Amino acid sequence: MLRLLTAPDIVQARIWCDLLCEAGFPARLLREHFASVHGLMPPTECNPEIWLEHEEHTDAARQLLEELKHLPQRRWQCRCGETVEGGFEQCWSCGGFMQLGQAL
Repeated sequence: MLRLLTAPDIVQARIWCDLLCEAGFPARLLREHFASVHGLMPPTECNPEIWLEHEEHTDAARQLLEELKHLPQRRWQCRCGETVEGGFEQCWSCGGFMQLGQAL
């Protein structure tokens, strides 16, 4: 196993780990519950870590995480009248999806 990165918090770590696994890069989340010892240990030793099971996936996994940092941000108007902003393609209000050419 190879440590890929240290995440800033458990929520981000879980998202990244799940996305890596879904993309075919088996990964594990370690130090998941170390937040409770902040103040007793150095902070750099308490943050969650993502480890890859196969070292040969390192470059592709790093590239995937870099692409995730640059997802397109949109602002569009749903048919229900809701304005949706961010990287979302589905309306939180009615569940409708963004149509082509619908960005504001």
